[in-house]
Amino acid sequence: MDIWTEKYRPKKLDEIYGQVSIVKRLKSFVKSKSMPHLLFSGPAGTGKSTCALAIARELYGDEWGHNFIELNASDERGIDVIRGKIKDFARTMPIGGMPFKLILLDEADSLTKDAQHALRRTMEKYAGTCRFILDCNYSSKIIDPIQSRCAVFRFKPLEEGAVIELLKEVSSKEGLKISDEALKALYEISRGDLRKAINLLQATASISKNVDVSLIYEVASYAKPDEITKVVKLALDGNFEKAKNLMMDTMLKYGLSGIDAIKQLHSQVIKMDLPHALKIKLIDKIGEYEFRIVEGADEYLQIDALIAQMCYLGSAGL
Repeated sequence: MDIWTEKYRPKKLDEIYGQVSIVKRLKSFVKSKSMPHLLFSGPAGTGKSTCALAIARELYGDEWGHNFIELNASDERGIDVIRGKIKDFARTMPIGGMPFKLILLDEADSLTKDAQHALRRTMEKYAGTCRFILDCNYSSKIIDPIQSRCAVFRFKPLEEGAVIELLKEVSSKEGLKISDEALKALYEISRGDLRKAINLLQATASISKNVDVSLIYEVASYAKPDEITKVVKLALDGNFEKAKNLMMDTMLKYGLSGIDAIKQLHSQVIKMDLPHALKIKLIDKIGEYEFRIVEGADEYLQIDALIAQMCYLGSAGL
């Protein structure tokens, strides 16, 4: 089976979904055939690497493979890769009429501080023959001297309309029947990560060509929102045993970890129509127990404790 994320990856900037203002600015660089170093930051699956590849294809045409190199900094995160592979590629002249080559450094926020300082010097030294595109999830992890040398582009999670539009296109080309509820579920689970949404759709399609919302939740190991909402309502009504048992059954049924359960509780509390003061208290407690689980506390014990806190807040009338 083809990997759908690669099969449907845009080849041109005009085909990029959901990043209109960013694409417009990047097209001006391509048109002028001149550009500074670029820093792309934002969540996963929002088009950062795809934009870099599209820039290379539009700048170099058929010669793009000879003038473009992609390195993953999470695999090669030390100073040696800066002094070795990057310098070897950067010091050679580009092929064709362009004055510079392109280096994409994916997950650049994984580079050590020493490697980033070495990269800064390389960016200065080979500015005449090379342009860097740094791709990261958190720009705050990139040292200031590198940020000041780059034009910064901040990618946002894709909006629901953009994700659903592409999923409909993919479903049509793959011969799938998919309901509107299933499309919305894919967006809710992916949280604007288009790569995750397409991968989940492919995994679901391998089971059935008729994709419905129940199958989406089953394949994603994601509890139905109504079930999580029922847990919250039971807890706020003071039914601790029923709420606890339903939460445990739901976690076991869908294979949810403690962190998964906490995130879904948070998502549903945000959407529920609750008194303002109560919603604030609930979110505060959810954040506290998420931190406890991340720090290594027993997840089932912490979920029980969180439900107990919900029961207390509900009975206190907050």
